[in-house]
Amino acid sequence: MLKKSFRWSISLVIFLLLFSLEGHSQIIKGQLIAGLNMTQVDGDEVYGYKKPGLQLGLGAMIPFGDKWDLSIETIYNEKGARQKAQYPMLADSTNGAYSLYLNYLEVPVLVHFTDKELITVGTGFSWGRLITAREYEHDRQTNTDAQNGVYNPNDFNILVDLRMRLYKQIKFNFRYAYSMAKIRTREYSTNTGSGSTWSRKQYNNMLTFRLVYMINEAKSDQNRRQLP
Repeated sequence: MLKKSFRWSISLVIFLLLFSLEGHSQIIKGQLIAGLNMTQVDGDEVYGYKKPGLQLGLGAMIPFGDKWDLSIETIYNEKGARQKAQYPMLADSTNGAYSLYLNYLEVPVLVHFTDKELITVGTGFSWGRLITAREYEHDRQTNTDAQNGVYNPNDFNILVDLRMRLYKQIKFNFRYAYSMAKIRTREYSTNTGSGSTWSRKQYNNMLTFRLVYMINEAKSDQNRRQLP
């Protein structure tokens, strides 16, 4: 199911990229994407965007109307959380260090509005499939992986997107993403021996800083202006 879904999405994006290069009348724009994620997981008792990760992919933008575009992407996305040891002087099992690595293949779909061909704002949704997962508590790896059901294999996100032209076909892109459904529910307990426990739902929370190289953008915008 996973391989079939992403094979379809990658094939669609590649087709649109190739289609955008053919002929004067075609207006589809291509995107080559590379970026840095700063991530955290809300509900994991670890705070701050301290886990860096890569975001790599490609996409296509389909113009409609005067200033609007619909985009679809296929991306590799690294998420998770990190906390350094809180009690580094302790040699036992409770130094407080925590690391989580969640790697997804994702398909974002967004609607964009461009103002004066300089700034583009957009919003949309994405579906991600968990491909690898690793978790470390107090510097020791747990039994968490992508197949044992600790984390939801699907991650549905709402997206907010802002783009600004840096130079010719290169744009700087800031994107915010947040899980619409929980990725995990976890029980926590105190270390005091009191038996107190509590439950927390967890959600991916991510800031992304990307560079987007646009393919065929000038021709696409010119064609759009010439349309009746």
